[in-house]
Amino acid sequence: MLRRSVESAEYTSEAYNNLCDRLGVVQSMGRVGSALDNAAAESFNSLIKVEYIHRHTFATRSEARLKIATWIADFYNTRRRHSAAGGLPPVEFERIISEARASHHQEDLAA
Repeated sequence: MLRRSVESAEYTSEAYNNLCDRLGVVQSMGRVGSALDNAAAESFNSLIKVEYIHRHTFATRSEARLKIATWIADFYNTRRRHSAAGGLPPVEFERIISEARASHHQEDLAA
């Protein structure tokens, strides 16, 4: 959630937009007061707290960062099923989407 107008300006600046383009990041911004842009992030934050963070004790922040990143990379993205992805893990869902896009792209080139 953006709280200050300067933060909003940072995310709409040309330099930030160019960086996102260069890195292949697709930006999403809704109208003011719309919570839809944050819904996926809020859902993920809630889920990771309930399913992982609150069930573990970490000795240091570094340990927490490492173990949380490992949980995301090794479980959340590869094995955990997501209702929004038709019951598939994100990695599998992305593979299917990429294959479908490549197939459509090939069909467009052939036409």
